[in-house]
Formats: sequence, structure tokens, C-alpha cells
Amino acid sequence: MTHDTIKAAGLSHRPKGYTVDQDKIISPVETIARAKAAFARLGQGVLAETRRIDTGRLGIPVFLSICGEEARSVMPTRKQMGKGASPEQAEASALMELAERFSFFSFWRDEARFLAATWTEAEAEYGDTLIPISVILQSVGETLSEADARRILDLVPWRFIKVRDVAAGKDVAVPLDWFKILNEFNGSSAGNCFEESVLQGACELVERHVCAVIDRERRVVPTIDPAGIADPVLVKLLAAFDSQGVKVWLKDFTLGQPVPTVAAIAYDPATFPHASEIVFTAGTAASPAKAAIRALTEVAQLAGDFESLSNYEASGLPKFTSLDEAAWVLDGPLVPLDSLPTIERADIAEELAELAQALGRLGHKLLTVDTTHPELGLSANYNIIPGFLFRERTPAASLGLFTGRLLAEEADPATADAGLAALAEIYPSAPFVPFFEGVLSLRLGDAEAAAAQFACAENLQQSAEDKGLAAFYQAHALSQLGRFEDIVPILDRAIGLCPEVKEYFNLRGVAHFKAARYEAAAADFAAALELDSGSAMDLANLGLCQARLGNGPLAEHYLEAALKLDPSITFARDELATLQRQ
Repeated sequence: MTHDTIKAAGLSHRPKGYTVDQDKIISPVETIARAKAAFARLGQGVLAETRRIDTGRLGIPVFLSICGEEARSVMPTRKQMGKGASPEQAEASALMELAERFSFFSFWRDEARFLAATWTEAEAEYGDTLIPISVILQSVGETLSEADARRILDLVPWRFIKVRDVAAGKDVAVPLDWFKILNEFNGSSAGNCFEESVLQGACELVERHVCAVIDRERRVVPTIDPAGIADPVLVKLLAAFDSQGVKVWLKDFTLGQPVPTVAAIAYDPATFPHASEIVFTAGTAASPAKAAIRALTEVAQLAGDFESLSNYEASGLPKFTSLDEAAWVLDGPLVPLDSLPTIERADIAEELAELAQALGRLGHKLLTVDTTHPELGLSANYNIIPGFLFRERTPAASLGLFTGRLLAEEADPATADAGLAALAEIYPSAPFVPFFEGVLSLRLGDAEAAAAQFACAENLQQSAEDKGLAAFYQAHALSQLGRFEDIVPILDRAIGLCPEVKEYFNLRGVAHFKAARYEAAAADFAAALELDSGSAMDLANLGLCQARLGNGPLAEHYLEAALKLDPSITFARDELATLQRQ
């Protein structure tokens, strides 16, 4: 990569200053000092503290960064986890995760930075610098005519802003909230400089994409032969698992992308399933060894040292409850780690330029917008690769589906009605049309109409997940009418279709509780907690059930646990006070 290429991309040379377990321009010790100094400038409101949380069994450190009050008012998360092969790198990672999230959510709160406009208005404003409408269609893999796409994009105003096309080294205008609807905060990043941040964000987008493809298609991919691994940090990490009897498989998830992705699946035969879980995750980096290190340290981050009853939330890859479920992952021929591709260079800017150009040759743009918080001053970005997938996004994505959601949830009723009618013309018999008509009816207070529309949507849906969601919304609408007996069979159907959604169990638990079926209600709230052990409302509900069943001490235990997580649950506090008086 020549100096001219770096300059043409608008990047600055960034020689690596640290390459032990991750590639950075400075050491993790320096990163910690810089980050803590930056947070200190904002007082105690953003960073409350960092804390090491691993048990020490594996010897692989895991840190938390805890949000202060100001950060909690901006962000939906309260803590961030950090990983690394050393305590310094893990703490630096936790700090930069907070910088990334705080910067991202603060960025979106400033409406003045955006131009609110329909697509046609944006064409008049930006001219040739507006991203082609074909890129918007590519982002959801859709083959609509450009005329229909423009008609849909004119149904609502979008938030336009200039972003950087990394390979071309120029700014283009995009409807950024369109990509936020698709990707949420998937693609946000932070680093010690612009180039480091963007490279990390781009690698995470590649990781999420290949994981989504492999998961959806159940592809059999190569297994990496541990015998040929020479990187000293990677060897040490694998030995840490092996010394505790934890079995680990490394998989080649690269799928022809320019950068390598290594997946890791691990479990402890001695503690599974009573005290640990099967952990399945992945990492992407410029070199195969660094990708594998990212995957293994992520395993340590999620696993709770395979002894602490941890219950991690699946993200990017599914969560297996048995080795039989994971059998398709474990299959595949052995390959050496160095058979995976690499873009490793001594300069991070060179790696970023190479990745952006290689993605371009595959037909994908790497776009980024600088989200650095002006007072914090730690480099942060929101990165986009239109057309890339991630597991949490519905496979049935379309321009109409996501625009319909905006219309139903945010537009004034007349605009929403007209817009949904237009979508019905463009997408005849599409299940999302009656679904969003139901959402709009709920907004307008017509739960009876909403229930019928959700029932219609359920009949049109193709996937079990989407059928289950439509059934749940039908039950939700009927619950607003007080028809709790009617919703139990509907929720039975939703849970049968998709048994991994805690909200389905929660609502069925409420229905059983209303009918004084406290044992059944308690079972549903317990099932919801199996899926999300940190759900304060389900803990509180379970406490109420135990109180009605006459199990006072157990009820107090659950109510106290709920109030510890969320002191604002008034009914839990009142019930606990009653029990304590008795």
C-alpha cells in the first residue's frame, strides 16, 4: 500500500505501537490513561468505575465499565464488558466500549446535525453527492424498480448527513437513520484514532455478516487445526482452556471475505449444564491469529469462567443448549490457521485502505461517519457496509417493511394511513402491511381492530419467528381489552413457534395470574427468567406468585432481587412490605 493510496483515501499513516494480543497504535496502558483522563473531564457522570469480574479460573481477564448517571440518561446499557489477553487490554477494551456507546447515543440526540428530507428533497439538495438509490436497495437485498423505491422513500422524511466513502476518500450523503433502523448500533466503534476505530468497526461488520450467513444456511465450514498454531498469545489462551478441561473448537468463518473470521465454540464437560453454558462466538481481525485471539477472549467474556452459572445473551450467533444442536458447527475438514487470508501490515491505515478497496471489489462500500463526542475526544465512528447482514435482522427485510414500521409507529395518522395504502399497492399480500396496520390501530386505541389485523398478518407470515411475533401482538391487543382467557391459546401458539422470547412467557404468565392459576403463572415467569435472568419485572411477578401460593420466604427473595435491579417497581415494594409485616 503506497503513500499515495493512503492519501487518496483521506487517511493518515498510523504505525502500530502495540501488537501483542490486539493491533493498536499505542499500548493498552496508554489507552487506559487517555480514556480515564477523557472521562474525568466530564466528571463522574459518564464513567463510574471499572471492575474486573472474572473468577480467575481461566486466568483470562474480563472487565466491566460501569456507567455513571449522565451516561445512563443517554444510553440503554448500564455496563460494558471488555476482553483481552492481559488485564490492561481487557480494561482498555471496557473503557473504549463505553466511549463507543456514549458517543454513538449522544451523536443521535443532536438533531441539528441532520437534514430532515424525503428522498426527492434530498436529490434536490445534494445532487450527485447523494448515494445512489441502488445502494439503499442493496442494503436489504431488494430488486424493486428505482421508481417504486423512490416512491417508498418519499413516504416519510429521513435524516440525511454526509458520511465518508472510505475507499473513494470522499463524502456522500445518506439517510443515516435508514441504516440505523437496519443495524441499530451494530457497526459503532471507538479507537485510539480515526483509522483504528473504523478498522475495528468494519471488522465487526464483516464478523456479523459471515456469522449471519453461516447460521441461516447452516453451512459446514473448515475446522482450524490447533496443532499448527504458533502465535504465543494464542497458544497460551488455548492452554488456559485446556488446563481446566474446557473443550474448544476453532472454525474458519471467513467465507471469502478479505479479512479472516475465526469462530470459537467451547464448553466444560465437568460443569455443563448445571453451572455453565456452551459458548459460541467469533472474532474478525486483520490477521488469522488476532481473529482467533478475539474469539477466545470473547468466549472468556461470555462464559463466566465456565463455573459461575452465567447466562449470556446470544448475539451474532445462536446459543446452543446441547452438543447435538451444535453438531453442524463441529463438522468440517481440518485446515491450518495460516490458510486463512490476511491484510496484516505494520500500519493500521494501510490495513483499512486495503480492506475498503477489497470490499469494493466484492461490490460493497465501506461508509463511516465520525461520532466522536466533542468533549470526550476519544475517536468514535458509526460504520456501514450496505448489503451486509447480521443475525438479529429479519431475513424478510425490505424497504417497505422498515418504512412501514416508521409509518405505523411515528407518522401522524393520515400520513400513516396513506403510506400503508401505498405499500399495499407495491407489496400485494405482504404480511407486514396488516401487521403495521395493527400497530397503527393500537396507537390509535382501537385494540379490537388491531387484534384482527395481527391475526391476518399471522396467517400470511412464512417463518415461525414472524408467525410467533404476530400471534404475540394479537394476544397483546386482546389483553388491552381484558380478554385474558382468550390470549392463553394464542400465546401457547406463539411459544410453540418461538420458545426463546421472554415476552411471550411474561404475557402468558400475566394471563394465568389474572385467572388465579398461580402455579402456571410462576412457571411462565420462571421460564422468562431462564431467558433473561436480569428481568426485574419477571422477578417481581414471580415474587407475587409465590406470595399467593403461600411461599413467603421465597416470595421475599424474588421481590428483594427485583427491587435491587429496579427500585421503582411499586407493587413489588408494597407486596414485600406486606410480607415483612406478616
